[in-house]
Amino acid sequence: ARLLWSWAGSCVVSCPVLRRLGPVARVLHRLTIMPMKGRFPIRRTLQYLSQGDVVFKTSVKVMTVNYNTFGELSEGARKFAFFNIPQIQYKNPWVQIVMFKNMTPSPFIKFYLDSGEQVLVDVEEKTNKEIVQHIKKILGKSEETLQKEEQEKMKLRHPATFGPKKYHLRECMCEIKGQIPCPGRVPLPKEMTGKYKAAMKENAASEASAI
Repeated sequence: ARLLWSWAGSCVVSCPVLRRLGPVARVLHRLTIMPMKGRFPIRRTLQYLSQGDVVFKTSVKVMTVNYNTFGELSEGARKFAFFNIPQIQYKNPWVQIVMFKNMTPSPFIKFYLDSGEQVLVDVEEKTNKEIVQHIKKILGKSEETLQKEEQEKMKLRHPATFGPKKYHLRECMCEIKGQIPCPGRVPLPKEMTGKYKAAMKENAASEASAI
């Protein structure tokens, strides 16, 4: 580690661009070359988290995982908690996930729905993949539902639509570059106002009647 740190410092010193940028560039350069630490650090990457395919229904509010840190019966539950829980939490940020260790003779998962109903799932002697497929089948959104929701999001986020910021990119046409600004902020030229056009029509009609 010391050799790597000293090598990073020597690279910064030898690079004229980074040397001119100062200590901030040196720190950033060292961070980019430092390896990830901890057990399976790939679990904390955005690419790994986004690969999860379990998206719960909106009725799921709380999920508890009960397993033991020893024994073959909880082997699949341990791998599920270690490898799959981060992906599930990333895909379902509204769901509260609570882990209970060494408090039960057999592992299980319990879901609490917004209606007050509880769903108990036995995961004894199941692999983490089997657990994922099972909970996806009983409480996850189907592929058709996910595709429909994605299409609705694409429609709402389309640059050609306008409306509230919660659903659209722009609230008004005037936010696009080159368009006429809102009259409430910038007054329109009198030639473009309705009163001016009405007055011009009246004048033209009065002149025609006078002739």
